[in-house]
Amino acid sequence: MRPNSQELKRKSSHDTEREFGGTLGAIGIPIFLPLTVLFLISTSRSPEASVLQWPPSLPSTDQLWDPLALVVLLCWIALHALLYLTPLGKVSEGLVLRDGTRLKYPINGFHGLCITGVLLMFLVGLGAPLGYLFELLLPLAVCAIAVSFLFSVYLYIRSFLAPSHALALGGNTGNPLYDFFIGRELNPRIGNFDLKYFCELRPGLIGWVVINLGMLMKEVELRGSPSLAMILVNSFQLLYVADALWNEEAVLTTMDIVHDGFGFMLVFGDLAWVPFTYSLQASFLVVHPQAISSFRAAIIIALNGLETIATATGKRLLVSGWWGLVRHPNYLGDLLMALAWSLPCGKTDFTGRG
Repeated sequence: MRPNSQELKRKSSHDTEREFGGTLGAIGIPIFLPLTVLFLISTSRSPEASVLQWPPSLPSTDQLWDPLALVVLLCWIALHALLYLTPLGKVSEGLVLRDGTRLKYPINGFHGLCITGVLLMFLVGLGAPLGYLFELLLPLAVCAIAVSFLFSVYLYIRSFLAPSHALALGGNTGNPLYDFFIGRELNPRIGNFDLKYFCELRPGLIGWVVINLGMLMKEVELRGSPSLAMILVNSFQLLYVADALWNEEAVLTTMDIVHDGFGFMLVFGDLAWVPFTYSLQASFLVVHPQAISSFRAAIIIALNGLETIATATGKRLLVSGWWGLVRHPNYLGDLLMALAWSLPCGKTDFTGRG
């Protein structure tokens, strides 16, 4: 017997292939990754700075909470929500949705970065202790993790008010744990404010740059001036973030926006994982200063600036030519940049020995 439309709809939404280990991953990842963030921050500032040291470097409970951290985090998110709503830059349309509509998105992330930079320079000029971000880093990470969980609960609950065509195909399996993790609603919005698009490049990515700056200012407090290693890390990563925001419109065709629902996986990645793990090099350098020569710095700069193979962009998967041969040449660029970001931190093995 030929299945009717309701049966086909049920099959397409509930029988989709589950990613990240399915239910087991949906339980384990939200536990393991937040603990990993806190562990890596603690390890990066420990004397040994080794992920294999035993007993591991674990923070005390009083190091995990500071009410100021929650205030800073909420004010930071509110600031960028306000900048998101500022009528600067152009407005672009996303790809066509299943119901035939196209959502509109403000392309003003780079403006937000610039305004943030001006505000930070103003605060530094007033003598604001940005270096205190070093002491607040663990409490900020804890607050970001907590906000990620609470925000994800809100997103999961509100998804049941969304029409079926607004749900992500991979996040409507009927398994609450998996759907909470992967995300049920594709483009959750409050009015015209797109929650997923806002979180994708705004508070976390720009927050990463601000944390780096705080680590640089902490080094200035401790040693009188920033080291060349710290300057390189800040410069490389600022360039990376600025480039992402300058090309913000490109995110509208990415898997995150087009395919993935907005659940804990993306929320945690945007608000906690990116700002607090991508800033580990700067955090490490505060406690473990590195002296690098101009020659070595020149090599690292050259490595960071290497270009990858140029390819034409499109909506189809390229399986032939250079792309088919290399598979993912864009990953090579990211790997080279990540290596350049880490080389200023010196050569250390997993046991913490230089």
